[in-house]
Amino acid sequence: MNAYPPIADHGMVGDLQTAALVSSHGTVDWWCAPRFDSPSVFGSLLDSERGGYCRLAADLAHEPGTVVRQLYQADTAVLVTRYMGPGGVGEVADFMAPLETTAPTQRHRLVRVVRVVRGSLDFDLECRPRFDYGRAPHTFEELDRTSVVFRGPGTKLHLQVATVAGPIVLRRDGEDLTSRFTLAAGEVAAVVLTSDADDGPAPPPLSAEGISAELQACRTFWHTWLRSCTYRGRWRDIVHRSAITLKLLTYAPTGAPIAALTMGLPEQVGGERNWDYRFTWVRDASLSVKALVDLGFVEEAAAFRRWLLDRLAAGGTASGEPLQIMYRIDGEPHLTEEILDHLDGYEGSKPVRAGNAAADQIQLDIYGEASDALAQTRDMGGIKGWMAYAHVLDWLAENWDRPDEGIWETRGGRQNFTFSRLMTWVAFERGIHLASAFARPADIDRWRKVRDTVFAQIVERGWNADKQAFVQHYDTDVLDASLLLMPRVGFLSPTDPIWLRTLEAMDRELVSDSLVYRYNPEASPDGLRGSEGTFNLCSFLYVEALARAGKPQEARYAFDKMLTYANHVGLFAEEIGPSGEQLGNFPQAFTHLALIAAALALDEQLDRAEGGGAGG
Repeated sequence: MNAYPPIADHGMVGDLQTAALVSSHGTVDWWCAPRFDSPSVFGSLLDSERGGYCRLAADLAHEPGTVVRQLYQADTAVLVTRYMGPGGVGEVADFMAPLETTAPTQRHRLVRVVRVVRGSLDFDLECRPRFDYGRAPHTFEELDRTSVVFRGPGTKLHLQVATVAGPIVLRRDGEDLTSRFTLAAGEVAAVVLTSDADDGPAPPPLSAEGISAELQACRTFWHTWLRSCTYRGRWRDIVHRSAITLKLLTYAPTGAPIAALTMGLPEQVGGERNWDYRFTWVRDASLSVKALVDLGFVEEAAAFRRWLLDRLAAGGTASGEPLQIMYRIDGEPHLTEEILDHLDGYEGSKPVRAGNAAADQIQLDIYGEASDALAQTRDMGGIKGWMAYAHVLDWLAENWDRPDEGIWETRGGRQNFTFSRLMTWVAFERGIHLASAFARPADIDRWRKVRDTVFAQIVERGWNADKQAFVQHYDTDVLDASLLLMPRVGFLSPTDPIWLRTLEAMDRELVSDSLVYRYNPEASPDGLRGSEGTFNLCSFLYVEALARAGKPQEARYAFDKMLTYANHVGLFAEEIGPSGEQLGNFPQAFTHLALIAAALALDEQLDRAEGGGAGG
């Protein structure tokens, strides 16, 4: 078994405050608790020796010819790993029941249910937690024959087992645990991992009835939640999976979505482009609002709007700007970046970074994405919410015309990025609309003047006559796939000749068999060594742009090809490598929200071309 499974070789389970990755080999190799951005309990994905893991799987070494398959139970976040061999057929179902409370809690339960349906199978259990990214020692304490506790600094992991077959013998291995047991057809066992504060009460004893009820409650939660989905288009399975993924990546106590579950997974294996994505980016989260609203998930969109208005009103950012590009999931603005030198990184991809220094960057586009998100709702959060928002736009009217680091968070110096100016235009366009729609006090004449000035500047300086395209920034001829959002935000028509020429230029320079690069880092140095794969967000934006440009069949083919890069359970990382492998942090919210938007646009355009049809 490879010490580092492919990034895509995982499914995700979660309880809306934290989540875990489970490989198709039955290994939990990523779990941070008690919340997404906490230090890891299991982190072998970033160091196979020091990271820690929990493995529960059939013994394939003694069952030659056994086939392993992993799937989600339909329209749920219950992950099933199946083992099918000559000696027997069995499965492990992993789930975390969504918490009934939206208050932050220290206690989180990962349940692993094993059953055999034919013949018999041997199973191996190993639990080797490594607290605080593998930096903190822990102790092992046997409570009774069916439970043990691993204690780290201020935290503990309680492991319990139960079976309707014979007893499972738990064996101590240093400060860790191993076990081996056999199940025959009709027999069931369960392993439950409960993470909690060190002074938290012991979890109640396990019972078959309790585990069964917990599993059913988890299924019911997801089926009930999906009833709000209004999508009836051609790609229901993958759209539902993307919606569930976005929900799993949202921190329920605040309504703040994280960009991805993981940190440190490389954009180039062995390279240095390894970032921590377990935080809330204003840009990513704001762009998700339209996708959620379009699918009918208005409560999630409203929760993020409240979080965003709180950030606008709070001030006090690490960057010194009224709004910063990312926050911790509780709204904390300080995200100190540290290097975890003791970790080898995924397949030697170093450095491993925890925290994100890009929080201090200036990226002026975030005001446009925030305004666009607020414009998707019919509630501006009352007078205080509006006054905070209007104050920020008044500030932006004085401060918009500055170089910044841009959407891709490059570390190669500030530029006058065209995308940043585009979203500045969006900020004022949406602000003017909101002030008029809600009859709110605002300096509309000033906002309108700035909006029109920005528009003229983009047309004059962002357009490159030689390339016949809008370009990355005013002092380059490099193309940038972020500008695929130009028609979506209403800056120009998706069939405007100027836009069609830009799309053609991107097709020549950034697109490779429907896969889209963000930009060319050799032509536009970004301050980092190495290369990266094609960017999944941009590939789905390209599909949407093609569809709206009157090329629905070409867009559909590109979309169908993109879907072949999804992993075995429908999840996407950030990028696709040269051999079709998934790269970067996983799963990536940006990718899944762009997939939803592309499916909606495609359905709309195909229905129009066909004179009716599935609808979105």
